[in-house]
Amino acid sequence: MAEIIDPPIPGRATAEWTVMYPDPVDVRAGETVILGEEDQEWPGWVWCTDARGKSSWAPTQYVERGGGGGATMRQDYVARELALAVGDEILLHKLLNGWYWATNARGESGWVPASHVETAPSAE
Repeated sequence: MAEIIDPPIPGRATAEWTVMYPDPVDVRAGETVILGEEDQEWPGWVWCTDARGKSSWAPTQYVERGGGGGATMRQDYVARELALAVGDEILLHKLLNGWYWATNARGESGWVPASHVETAPSAE
């Protein structure tokens, strides 16, 4: 599952990230989704379409595959991404399949690629 970072650690954007899906999937545990292909660029993510017809990537760990291309969500999930500009300061809460769940200085939260973030050195 996800690596929860508690307490959250500070990070800084090293590359720009543009939100790809402005109207993301937002599903609850027990909801049914239709599965598409697995992401080749970001292993561990599968294309999902919810009952409202919204589609985006979801972590494979969060879906329980059923028959006929369907699946049931194992837990709540929102596919919201967080836009980044180089130098943005963020807090990192969770790491999953090469992506962080992060919060920016404005209090906005979403997924960002770990490849676009550096973590602050730990205090010793």
